[in-house]
Amino acid sequence: MPRNHFPQHRMEPRAMRLLAAVIVLIAATVLATISQVSQAATGDGATPAAEVPAALAAAARIPNDQGPDAECTRPRSPARCHAPTGPPVAGDFIDIRQVAPNVRERRATPQGSAGTFTSLCGRNLNNHRNPDNFIVAPGVSNGAHHTHDYVGNLSADGNSTNESLAAAGTTCRRDDRSTYYWPVLRQRGTVGNDATADGGGNDGNIGRILRPASVRLEFRGNRFAKVAAMPDFIRLITGDAKAVTNGPANAKAQWTCTGFTNRRTTKYPLCPSGSQVQRVLDFPSCWDGVNADSANHRAHAIFPATDGRCPEGTKPIAQLRMTLTYSVPRGRTFALDTFPEQNHNPLTDHADFVNVMPSQLVTFATDCINRGRRC
Repeated sequence: MPRNHFPQHRMEPRAMRLLAAVIVLIAATVLATISQVSQAATGDGATPAAEVPAALAAAARIPNDQGPDAECTRPRSPARCHAPTGPPVAGDFIDIRQVAPNVRERRATPQGSAGTFTSLCGRNLNNHRNPDNFIVAPGVSNGAHHTHDYVGNLSADGNSTNESLAAAGTTCRRDDRSTYYWPVLRQRGTVGNDATADGGGNDGNIGRILRPASVRLEFRGNRFAKVAAMPDFIRLITGDAKAVTNGPANAKAQWTCTGFTNRRTTKYPLCPSGSQVQRVLDFPSCWDGVNADSANHRAHAIFPATDGRCPEGTKPIAQLRMTLTYSVPRGRTFALDTFPEQNHNPLTDHADFVNVMPSQLVTFATDCINRGRRC
């Protein structure tokens, strides 16, 4: 039987290269599809990660500066962790009258939120103090190596959890169980009742603790937008407790005197007769919309730009402003509690907040702010 003969055609080299490229492209597409199906089945990479906005990425690189050094959390910590420190130097103080007016409060735009909500929580008449910081050093006794004043939640200490905070009582009205805390101010040259205690004399913080004459906790709006409701248990910190060693980049200290509140300084203010020392502590208010905390406690909520706008990828929430007012003796006689190596520098002023407001109160406060009311 005769063999069938078919005409044979030789493919041109250019066509062969094109065919090979098509085959490679098809193979790559098939492999990518298989990979995506596999990831979806296992839950790994099922949804490509969204690019982190630049402002939040920058915040994530800020060091966790409010906690103690790791070796200072051990039961037998080195002596340097408790080293006594001297008083502030003369250059840490300034006569408030030598500070030029530098405060400009800008009005909200028509699209903004011009109202305020003030939580009335007292001034720590119940002496709720400890040297802990459960946000940055959870479960650590004397995690701050300086003493904090607390108002609001009655249970806050180094072992606090969301559950323990929610179950506790409060010094605030309207059942605001949030915790608000900051390092104490002391009168130097006196002997405090914690002279031999952790957070006090054992950590170089000496002198009688000065109770604030008043504490104002005001939640404010955003110039350019309405604010979103603050999430439950969000943790917020302001300032840099280690600004002496870290530098001033993340410091938020603001000091002034009553009657001179259009002037703020990063130094301890020397106020004229009849005027009181004030600390103004503004908190971050541009939220990532998802998280109540982050690894360094700063990457989920950041500060607005200098004009008040929240960066791309964030949404505004109410901005907490703490204003702490003190009657202090005349002269360079007062100083903050600090980590031992920070030498009581006023630049290290800082504060912490955890939101434990009932949901109805959060709604009420948000509505007040967005409607331009004063509540």
